[in-house]
Amino acid sequence: MRLARTFLLTLALVAALAAPGTAAQPFPDVIQLPGGYFPEGIAVGDGHTAYVGSLVDGAIRQVDLRSGETIELVAGGAGRIAVGMDYDRSTGNLFVAGGPDGNAYVYDGSDGDAVAVVNLTSFGFVNDVIVTNEAAYFTDSFAPNLYVLPLSPNGEIAGPASAVPLSGDFRFEPGQFNANGVVANRSGDTLIVVNSFFGELYTVDPATGIASLIDLGGTAVNGDGLVLAGRTLYAVEGSKNQVTEISLTPDWSSGTIVGALTSAAFDVPTTAARFGNSLYAVNAKFGTPPLPTTPYEVVELTR
Repeated sequence: MRLARTFLLTLALVAALAAPGTAAQPFPDVIQLPGGYFPEGIAVGDGHTAYVGSLVDGAIRQVDLRSGETIELVAGGAGRIAVGMDYDRSTGNLFVAGGPDGNAYVYDGSDGDAVAVVNLTSFGFVNDVIVTNEAAYFTDSFAPNLYVLPLSPNGEIAGPASAVPLSGDFRFEPGQFNANGVVANRSGDTLIVVNSFFGELYTVDPATGIASLIDLGGTAVNGDGLVLAGRTLYAVEGSKNQVTEISLTPDWSSGTIVGALTSAAFDVPTTAARFGNSLYAVNAKFGTPPLPTTPYEVVELTR
């Protein structure tokens, strides 16, 4: 009798596993955003949650990478835009670069409540941000500065922001988009910044602003957003509809371009974020009018 009961339970389990619709569904390769959303920045939060910001009005949408569903987390506002962003796992806060208004915006990643609005500069274009254990670092595309927003050990804002001039090998061309994407090593004592106009990558000491050119053998990388995974650097090159993969030496003084990731769904991607073995990039579609009906997407790439 006991053997018969075990046999029946085994059959029931096999039937349940084989039943239609019970298999895990793959994550979607393309996630649709609302028409006219005009995205630029993306960050991955906890679990399979991501965040995408809008250049139209600074709105932030929360994205479920598993289901492809999106909801509004932060409502848009007149005169506001959202450019690069980064998620702080220690607090669950989302840091957002405000572009031409010179502000840093900090939101609660769970409910979208405003945590802080910090003015970094009265001119320029605050473009991207990376959060470390010590501070949030913001780039400015129109001024040769790095903005530092200090953080306490528990991730709270610990004082006023300061500007650190970029020097050393950093080159600046007035009126052009210069410093753009930024990433950091685990300890946060070294940053990598891309110069979109000159097509150069630099390591930057965040304490001094001294930049050292990363030798790519003369190859220009006119990147926008950056993603760092160990010693592999991914630079989003929207003009080429690709994410360029760069293998860095241990000291980051030089690198070799080893390939490019692309997708048939790409249409001028700007930034990307890492989730497991995937990168998720947003299509900004620069050159296409952001009409209310213009479609926009988040595109998955397998690394």
